[in-house]
Amino acid sequence: MAKHNKEEKTNVMRVLEQKKIPYAAHSYEETESPMGDREYGLHIAQTLGQDAEAVYKTLVARGASKSLYVFCIPVAESLDLKKAAKAVGEKSVELIAVKELLSLTGYVRGGCSPVGMKKQFPTVFHSAVTERGTVFVSAGKIGAQIEVAPDALLSLIGAKTADLITE
Repeated sequence: MAKHNKEEKTNVMRVLEQKKIPYAAHSYEETESPMGDREYGLHIAQTLGQDAEAVYKTLVARGASKSLYVFCIPVAESLDLKKAAKAVGEKSVELIAVKELLSLTGYVRGGCSPVGMKKQFPTVFHSAVTERGTVFVSAGKIGAQIEVAPDALLSLIGAKTADLITE
């Protein structure tokens, strides 16, 4: 993987370096235009020159038991809440309100990463993640992504995989 750019390191990058996990840092210019999540994710993938299936967004949900879970899916896809609930053994799950994100995870909307949250919540990636050589996830701030081998990422955060997207 490419060496890191001389940019400001995020906590995500520090965690990866501490665990000796190779990664490449990528940055993109923040956009002011109000886009929906899907459009914003596609914009990031396009800006990075990547296939949308390689760039993953991080979603946080609360189960019927009130436990929190993290789901990572390709940016162009939508989370199937029934499949997500089944993957974590819950009766149901629903996405948390954006206003809760920072206090629960330490990250803002658009900069949420499955790595380095305030607490490591059970995490599930869409099953297609293992078919790629590398994947992109947020580096923990808007305008920064990391590219990393999926197996190393899954191992680091103890994540599992399941079919999570709507048909």
